[in-house]
Amino acid sequence: MPVILKIKAVIQLFRPDLSLAAGICVVVGELVALGHFPQLLEIVLGFAVGFFISGSTLILNDYFDLETDKINAPNRPLPSGMIKTSQIIFLSIITAFIGLTAAFLISYLALFVAIIFWIIGFLYNWKLKRTGLLGNLMVSTSVAITFIFGGIVVGNPWNIVVWVFSAIAFFIDLGEEIAADALDMEGDKKINSQSIAIKHGQNTALKISAISFALVVLISIIPFILGWLGIAYLIMIILMDSIIVFSTFKLLKSQNIQEKRKYARFIYLGATLGLVAFIIGQII
Repeated sequence: MPVILKIKAVIQLFRPDLSLAAGICVVVGELVALGHFPQLLEIVLGFAVGFFISGSTLILNDYFDLETDKINAPNRPLPSGMIKTSQIIFLSIITAFIGLTAAFLISYLALFVAIIFWIIGFLYNWKLKRTGLLGNLMVSTSVAITFIFGGIVVGNPWNIVVWVFSAIAFFIDLGEEIAADALDMEGDKKINSQSIAIKHGQNTALKISAISFALVVLISIIPFILGWLGIAYLIMIILMDSIIVFSTFKLLKSQNIQEKRKYARFIYLGATLGLVAFIIGQII
């Protein structure tokens, strides 16, 4: 296999949009906890923990999801044969080591939290994904902790605004997880998943997902209304909420499964774009 294709396959394993989002969320958590830009070393180490711990568990997801991916996503690196299972395991170990090393360089508390949430990611991939809502809640909690972890990096994890950002992340990911299960029903049936979609139907699952996204919009306006954050945050919220509302409407109305997948992904990417806009707003 040409080297360039191998590199593309490895990048695809990382799901760079999700890994980058995890790293960015940690940096935003640092920024919010401090009220100003953190030191460069705090940014680098915090981002590294978010990116590589997330990347490690996402890579493992491909290993454990091989059978369902043969149905739901046959073009993924593992079911398509571009990557071997032994290479998946090696990459997951290396990325976990990098992430945990970065956490160790921050503090013992950061290392402890990073280990716990890597273990949660492993257990989810191994057994708990098929539990349905419980699995969804585990993943959403792991995503939400990225902001609190940012607070840990800079020594201020109990900042109330950090926890609001964490709640926003929780409901964005919960909605996305439930929607993803609704769109992967055929493959999930093969592993006897207890997802909301399989137990109660795809339409019900997508409606519950939409409620979760609606909570995101409601929670997101709290920091501006209470005066905790200013115009940079407002711009981010307008950008993020507009994408979420539009994509959620399309997700519910579209009759094409691939279009539904596209709009579900737009919601996650829209949230990431909003966070990037917030960081840029703080810089300028």
